[in-house]
Amino acid sequence: MSRSGRWASRGLPVLGMALVIGLWWLVTAAFGIEEFLVPSPGDVVAALAEQPGFFLAQTWVTLAETVEGFALSVAVGVPVAVAIAASRLLEHMVYPLLLAVNAVPKIAIAPILVVWMGFGQLPKVVMVFLLCFFPIVIATATGLKSTPAELVELARSLAAGPLQTFFKIRFPYALPQIMVGLKVSITLAVIGAVIAEFVGADAGLGFVIVQSGASADTALAFAAMTLLGAISIGLFYGLSALERLLLPWAEPNP
Repeated sequence: MSRSGRWASRGLPVLGMALVIGLWWLVTAAFGIEEFLVPSPGDVVAALAEQPGFFLAQTWVTLAETVEGFALSVAVGVPVAVAIAASRLLEHMVYPLLLAVNAVPKIAIAPILVVWMGFGQLPKVVMVFLLCFFPIVIATATGLKSTPAELVELARSLAAGPLQTFFKIRFPYALPQIMVGLKVSITLAVIGAVIAEFVGADAGLGFVIVQSGASADTALAFAAMTLLGAISIGLFYGLSALERLLLPWAEPNP
């Protein structure tokens, strides 16, 4: 990648974020908006600086729930997608069930998970799993089924067995599509953790937002939301870096 391309990929996101923060500060200052309605960026920074240890602990709780639920969805979703791609009969049987489960509002499931599993970490991990599972399955199955037929025929002509064909051709060819599903799911994972924390939790950034609403501490809520955004950005760009490392051949030309 050229120097200008590197600047665009790294500098422009920072510039965009700086412009948004500057506009946010300008609006709150120009219109004299009260802190309890919309805090200024300075108010949010002050809230973060006032309790750094507390925010670090809550961020770690939410991050752990997010990563564990996401990892579980990958561990279950990819094998399910492989099975769906390998069997048209299984695809017709399972797809309607997946669509039905995905259509259920997850906020409606969260209280049930609390009843079944209590107020610990498990229902949060399960909620993250439920939000991430469907995109991973769809992306992986689509990628596996999009392998050009001529490549499969070439493998057969070279006497390659089904496993060799899968690991040498189908799976590598599907990896870019799989990574798309993973990047979509990682942002949903953070949402799933927060939804579960809204319903029943005694820790986590979602819990902080609920508590700040009860005390009308808007700056505290915005501080928690800022950290949630930072988690999403970090996880997304972490996956993007992993994609560039594992799939340099799939990177689009500038």
